Amino acid sequence: MPTLVQFGAGNIGRSFIAQLFSTAGYDVVFVDVMNELVDQINARGCYRVVIRDEVESELLVKHVRAIHGEDVRGVVEALAEADIAATSVGSNALTYLYPTLAKGLRQRFLRYGTRPLDIILAENLRNAAGIVRDGLRKCLPDDFPLASMVGLVETSIGKMVPIMTEAQRREDPLAVYAEAYNQLILDANAFKNPIPTVPGLAPKRNMAAYVDRKLFIHNLGHAAVAYFGFLADRKLSYIWQAVEIAAVSDAARAAMWESARALISAYPREFTELALSDHIDDLLHRFANRALGDTIFRVGRDLPRKLSREDRIIGAMLFDQAQRKPYDATARVAAAAMEFRGTDERGQLSSPDSLFQDESYPHGLDHVFTTLCGLRLDDPAEHRLANTIRAAHAEMVAGCPVV
Repeated sequence: MPTLVQFGAGNIGRSFIAQLFSTAGYDVVFVDVMNELVDQINARGCYRVVIRDEVESELLVKHVRAIHGEDVRGVVEALAEADIAATSVGSNALTYLYPTLAKGLRQRFLRYGTRPLDIILAENLRNAAGIVRDGLRKCLPDDFPLASMVGLVETSIGKMVPIMTEAQRREDPLAVYAEAYNQLILDANAFKNPIPTVPGLAPKRNMAAYVDRKLFIHNLGHAAVAYFGFLADRKLSYIWQAVEIAAVSDAARAAMWESARALISAYPREFTELALSDHIDDLLHRFANRALGDTIFRVGRDLPRKLSREDRIIGAMLFDQAQRKPYDATARVAAAAMEFRGTDERGQLSSPDSLFQDESYPHGLDHVFTTLCGLRLDDPAEHRLANTIRAAHAEMVAGCPVV
């Protein structure tokens, strides 16, 4: 059987990437640093993916084993023999993979010459291929044939995976809940080998367009629902509850449409108004999935990342601005994000949001704009963008409804 080496046995790694390849007949070798996950996967050799939809169902993912990330020799051997690899570890953890990935590639080269290895980057990260390429180059000899030997395959991850409660995790530490959506959009041009025949893979030739669509429509709209829902009623727990508030869904839709118009302008051969209208409708329908149980906390948390320059809100506004499209509705999402204080089931802020509340926000919006959002306030265009957020925020704190 062909083998996938999957870095990251978290929610996306288990519920999506490994599940697709296992179902298509691949052996899956997970690499993770969580002792319990590694031990449980090796003890069972399988795990459940619970599909939370109107009718609940289960998938049993088989033919899996795991290697602890500190077992460098084991990981290197797996990479040397792999048919394909994938990462879903989170953008902040990628840097820890480069030394081991580089050693695996060098072993593969010594054993098989320039036999290519494609690495699917399931990270929801713009320019993921460039970032990983730069990271690997620092760990490889100058003459290593990285460009010809390694395919760095960017993706657009649209699958929604909610946080499981502590009780659910105790019941089955390997089980993972997910929505039914099961399409993995990836860069057709990046593969060095033939694209795997795996149901659910959706190769695209213009990958940048789909990465931007995911970030500036899906991620932006999801965050908007969380932030506006929190402001509408701080007692709400679930995303589906927020979507059912007409003012919330209307405000989120308005922001998503600002991005849609900019995307049509930037990628006229890829997107049409009708196609993006259907896409937005489908996303709002998926956000309203009660069975999924996705929380406002999960979707809205990590304000420093979600307010950063390249991410879903500020990134969308800059994208709209570059395409000479309005961004007032998206500015209201940014304003609402400044006031988001969603908590988990124990009533706790996430660590990044606690730092935002205590160390960033008290210094004022200009501090947030420059240190977290990465805006250059001495640039006239970016100053105008910041002022639009500032005006929306002033209305909100004065008691005027943002939605």
